[in-house]
Amino acid sequence: MKTFHRQDLRSETRPSLAELSAMGKSLRKNCPRSSHAAWKAPDDRPDPLRLLEQSNQGRIARLIPIRIGRMVHTPFTFYRGAALDMAVDLAGTPATGLRVQACGDCHLLNFGAYATPERRIVFDINDLDETLPAPWEWDVKRLAASFVLACRENSLHRYAAQDAVLSCVRAYREHMAEFSRMTVLEIWYASIDIEKLIAGIKDAETRRRKLKQFAIDRAKSMSEHHFPEILAIAGQSPTIKDNPPLISHAREQGEVLLDAGREAFAAYRKSLPDDRRALIDRFELKDVALKVVGVGSVGTWCSVALMVAGKNDHLFLQIKEAHPSVLEAYAGRSIYQNHGQRVVNGYHMMQSASDILLGWAKDKFGRHFYVRQLRDMKMGAPVEQFGAGEMVTYAHSCGWTLARAHARTGGAAQISGYLGNSDAFDTAIAAFAKDYADQSERDHAILKKAVRSGRVKADME
Repeated sequence: MKTFHRQDLRSETRPSLAELSAMGKSLRKNCPRSSHAAWKAPDDRPDPLRLLEQSNQGRIARLIPIRIGRMVHTPFTFYRGAALDMAVDLAGTPATGLRVQACGDCHLLNFGAYATPERRIVFDINDLDETLPAPWEWDVKRLAASFVLACRENSLHRYAAQDAVLSCVRAYREHMAEFSRMTVLEIWYASIDIEKLIAGIKDAETRRRKLKQFAIDRAKSMSEHHFPEILAIAGQSPTIKDNPPLISHAREQGEVLLDAGREAFAAYRKSLPDDRRALIDRFELKDVALKVVGVGSVGTWCSVALMVAGKNDHLFLQIKEAHPSVLEAYAGRSIYQNHGQRVVNGYHMMQSASDILLGWAKDKFGRHFYVRQLRDMKMGAPVEQFGAGEMVTYAHSCGWTLARAHARTGGAAQISGYLGNSDAFDTAIAAFAKDYADQSERDHAILKKAVRSGRVKADME
């Protein structure tokens, strides 16, 4: 069966919506929806400790124990840092052959709210370090399993975890059907405002007390001018506060961070369009410090840059090292020579609105980076506080958001035709998510044992 990619949809004789849907439905012959339910580790599955060592290559050695410490904390934090492990596993699972611009590390904490250039607050995918064109099923499966692990961490009943997964996948399926009926531009312009999410919550108390407070109050507290915890004023020169080992001005490999930052900044500036270049030229680079972030990114060359345009006129940029995507060995190499550009392209392809200062660079050591604002009214969901109802609601939001992101670059009608109107795919993914969460718990136990024995060093912050 021929797979229609973007170039096919641009041809003069375009298949109708009904034809595309039928093409998607026909893919069930070779890849039944029920086939996605199965997960069993193959006999030759790589040792998770070996994969961990592989993923640590090229990282700052003194920070690797912090990464291990964060991963060993719980099975869910292990899962967050084990994108490579799941990429290896997903490569052996059934797939239709339809590809989209994939997130590559699609777990529930890589979604959140932020401000668009027009200062609207939207809900979207907000971490795309591993983005690459790949099978759409991989994102769905990683997202679903993350909900099972998050529910277990919150001590929720197994039925709550199942409900969350079903809510997530059902939202993906139903909204993909909606996007399949839209025009290309309608899909591209589609966004999910926080207000829209609030209005869609059925439970009035949850709508009033939880999500509305999260969307409005936290948006105010996380404004772009709220930086007292990392900004220090020494005389007339603002600097970034040290908070070692999480924020530091330490010298690495004999280089001075500020000098290296200026060099990389010049390359970053060239990656920006002319209007953004005119904007960034209003600021002067004053300070650069290493900053430990997240779980999967710990140990990579991530830093924060302080830009100053005048008194009380500060801008913080986040500079993140970009390695090859964990999907590359299984989905194909990126078309971009600079992995920072790969990530930036992924943001523009998958998000309804992206940071106006997104750009990329390469330093004198050959490392690749992408740059964005450190905070732009960014908000992460307090998932660790969610009960069963809130987890189900949040899962629906994530499934909806992922469908919109995939529909921008993939064949929404074909994916929708494959998914159909029944819950066959939903229940299959729920079974997979439960089994893969079990697998992650077993892998986490292996790491925990290695830390206890001293084989692997961990810094328990």
